[in-house]
Amino acid sequence: MARRVTTQLLLLLVGVAAVWATRSRTELLNVCMDAKHHKEKPSPEDELHKQCSPWKKNSCCSTNTSQEAHKDISYLYRFNWNHCGQMTPACKRHFIQDTCLYECSPNLGPWIQEVNQSWRKERILDVPLCKEDCQQWWEDCRTSYTCKSNWHQGWDWTSGYNRCPAGAACLPFHFYFPTPAALCSEIWTHSYQASNYSRGSGRCIQMWFDPAQGNPNEEVARFYAMAMSAGALSRGVEPLLLSLALMLQLGLLG
Repeated sequence: MARRVTTQLLLLLVGVAAVWATRSRTELLNVCMDAKHHKEKPSPEDELHKQCSPWKKNSCCSTNTSQEAHKDISYLYRFNWNHCGQMTPACKRHFIQDTCLYECSPNLGPWIQEVNQSWRKERILDVPLCKEDCQQWWEDCRTSYTCKSNWHQGWDWTSGYNRCPAGAACLPFHFYFPTPAALCSEIWTHSYQASNYSRGSGRCIQMWFDPAQGNPNEEVARFYAMAMSAGALSRGVEPLLLSLALMLQLGLLG
């Protein structure tokens, strides 16, 4: 009788952990960040502007946000791309695309983290950008100039938009970002990381994609959500099994 009860309880505990892991996996998919300009839930936006248009079938950004993402100093964050002279168009298009990905993508759930910041409650951390996207971003910005390696903090905002802090020298991008990996990981405080995977692998997030071929980042989000849930399942089952073993030792199961 005790053995039957033990088996039933073990199955129950494992089932509870599996349900919990499945729920957490679902919550990582098709979600928007709790941040300054994001919608509460993703939905279609037929009029998304230019480089944000790949997300029009399912987007976390509004049409107005997509339009502002293309301006040099927009109301979104009052960030001036041209803080060290005119940024080249080839370089700027990557920052516009980066903004569109951040604001519009519903496929960043596996990398969303809670933060205690005045302008957002969640952020992304270590999103694996495809190596070609990091490489091209870096290549196209080599002839542009900046004065900092971390663009999240340390600016002079007294003019109402970001200016280089006192003593910071304007130098070519490759001085502050000597490699593509340095650019992707450091510029937004590890929001991204340079992946070793290539575009189309299903293992890295693409900044650029052809919406006519579907959104490849949906598959990537599913892969990482399942991997994270598998890890959570193993971590969830272990303490339950330990509890069961303790109960057995204490004779609570007969």
